Amino acid sequence: MPETKYLIVGGGMTADAAAAGIRERDAEGTIGIVSSENDPPYNRPPLSKGLWKGEPLDSVWRKTAATRAELRLGRRIVALDLEARRARDDRGETHGWQKLLLATGGTPRRLEGGDESVIYFRTLADYRRLRQLAEHGTRFAVIGAGFIGSEIAAALAMNGKQVTMLFPERAIGERIFPADLAGYVTEEYRRRGVRILAGDTAMRIAGAGQGEPGAATVTTRHGEQLEADGVIAGLGIRPNLELARAAGLKTNDGIVVDEFLRAGREDVFAAGDVAEFYSPALGHSLRVEHEDNANSMGRAAGGLMAGATEPYRHLPSFYSDLFDLGYEAVGELNAQLETYADWQEPHRQGVVYYLRNSRVCGVLLWNTWGQVENARALIEQGEKITPDALKGRLAA
Repeated sequence: MPETKYLIVGGGMTADAAAAGIRERDAEGTIGIVSSENDPPYNRPPLSKGLWKGEPLDSVWRKTAATRAELRLGRRIVALDLEARRARDDRGETHGWQKLLLATGGTPRRLEGGDESVIYFRTLADYRRLRQLAEHGTRFAVIGAGFIGSEIAAALAMNGKQVTMLFPERAIGERIFPADLAGYVTEEYRRRGVRILAGDTAMRIAGAGQGEPGAATVTTRHGEQLEADGVIAGLGIRPNLELARAAGLKTNDGIVVDEFLRAGREDVFAAGDVAEFYSPALGHSLRVEHEDNANSMGRAAGGLMAGATEPYRHLPSFYSDLFDLGYEAVGELNAQLETYADWQEPHRQGVVYYLRNSRVCGVLLWNTWGQVENARALIEQGEKITPDALKGRLAA
């Protein structure tokens, strides 16, 4: 039975960051990382961004080896015994720990009526599969207009592919962008040659077997039939909570953690996509699925497991690239909130502020760079402010 001082369940960016955080305080304690993937930890954002713009595949690898963590790949933890400090994997092997971190991430939401040819884009294996299809195929259907859907559609179009996007919303990014900006982005995709089927969704997908190039047929709710060499779905994820729930840990939208990232026990922690934490800056709990949170929360969790005493109060940021439009954002982006747009060039460069009760709770830096820390500080101040006072506040 492998025994480690620190056992990390999950092998993504959060796990790697946690191992680095442990090493900052404990140079010798043994670290075990159990991952269901067959690849060691890697950076996820390039899978839908940089790798489609010419960055080499080798650029995605994290430096996990430098932490001397033992990687146990291609296996999944299926049961926890918190009292005995034991975890059992799907091969029947038991893993012991002194401190446990749950960094189990999430599982892509799936379509009803979809077959195994659909790529639910999330992992490096998914990237490899789509890249192989793109080498031979020309027609692609992208289902969903969130982060993954919009980035993959742009990436494929920039690589000369015929792309059709279909999604139930009226516009790309409708849930987070103000209506005028969402409409502008949608028209920009059309100008770039992407066919947009807004207000529609896939009802049935059949055809291309296990995803080889060939005729997959997507039947939409409105009765269209799309022939595609590849079908990609970006429908968000469901946090992997089953293990925590079965062990009796508290869960809501995620595994509930305190300000020291403990999941209700002194020796059990959670971080990353799967963790629900309280944000003092926003005044409520949240769960965040972006890179900055994976890195910062993972590193903090590792440090706390190894004896750090500073509470986790970081307000995560996130970013995206959509053709030549790009943005960074901090805090809560919700199109239902009051917004104030401070444009230097309408819809091309500027800042959108999201307000609740006259306080800034989110900032969208649209083609505006170098202002993330200032945006974070503005939110953390929590002061009532008028839109007029925001004009020029975070200009590039």
